[in-house]
Amino acid sequence: MTLPASHPMIDGRTADSPLVRAFLGESAGARAERTGRAPSTPVWFMRQAGRSLPEYRERRAGIAMLDACLDPEVASDLTLQPVRRHGVDAAIFFSDIVVPLLLAGVDVRIVPGTGPVLGSPVRTAEDVARLPVLDEGALAPISEGVARTVAALGGTPLIGFAGAPFTLATYLVEGGPSKDHLRARTMMHADPAAWAALLSWAAQVSGAFLRAQVLAGASAAQLFDSWAGALSLADYRAHAAPFSAQTLAPVRDLGVPVVHFGTNTGELLAAMRDVGADVIGVDHRLGLDEANRRLEGRTVLQGNIDPALLGAPWPVLEAHVREVLRRGSQAPAHVLNLGHGVPPSTDPEVLTRIVRLAHGER
Repeated sequence: MTLPASHPMIDGRTADSPLVRAFLGESAGARAERTGRAPSTPVWFMRQAGRSLPEYRERRAGIAMLDACLDPEVASDLTLQPVRRHGVDAAIFFSDIVVPLLLAGVDVRIVPGTGPVLGSPVRTAEDVARLPVLDEGALAPISEGVARTVAALGGTPLIGFAGAPFTLATYLVEGGPSKDHLRARTMMHADPAAWAALLSWAAQVSGAFLRAQVLAGASAAQLFDSWAGALSLADYRAHAAPFSAQTLAPVRDLGVPVVHFGTNTGELLAAMRDVGADVIGVDHRLGLDEANRRLEGRTVLQGNIDPALLGAPWPVLEAHVREVLRRGSQAPAHVLNLGHGVPPSTDPEVLTRIVRLAHGER
């Protein structure tokens, strides 16, 4: 299947944008030479739409998280807020990785201060067999929200996203957030057939969620495997990577660049790339120069400002950002981002200053 003619990657709105060109491997220097402009590194921030913005808190007042995700008008407005404020080079669609679980009929809610909580954990083969089938018609609010957002973004690309099956499975098995994901990792080894069935189910719903966003207008896709760092390389390759590849398969034929990101995954970078990613997001624990070495110098990198430094004095943060840019310049191309999400306590003006710095402004 190909993208519709009205898609921004087809009609010319975003295909030549700095972010898409970088995701496809064009370095800042090459872009500068081609356009005649000063070198500039594209930048966006994970969790850039969120509690750090006063306009976000005002818009979300009285609206539960998952209700906001499923209201196309609200989700679109929240997606656009950081683009308007910071001038970032991309929007990322406002949603949550558990939204496709909810749309499939799973009893899941997001508890403030806790995170996703399941009404009934999934821990046996019988539990897996009872998981509902996602009716793709249920994705209509997502498609509408994406379409609204893309219409307002003009030449700024929208990134769609989804959760990787391993991370989704940790919530499903544990019943909520966990520090060590012990139940999930035990199930992985104790009942590998049930584990494979669970991750195949998660790949199906997450892949459909991601594909709906791309078809509705997203110019790139990012797969979050937030908790993959809990796995050894051998376990990741055997029990997680094949299902991440299944998740990405529904968008690989659409021709948009794919980013893969996880936390504490420095030992997994090549395996994460090999599931079908064009770009690897790197968290703050590993220098981008070392990440580039581990990826044999042939993979575009995204990252990796330490979120903790967003609260440091500007001279300290500025030096850190410049060092990240220097290390990132060794990769084929680099998109500046954080090593994880924006903390709620962040001063929004700090993010705006980082954008200006990445764009070569003073």
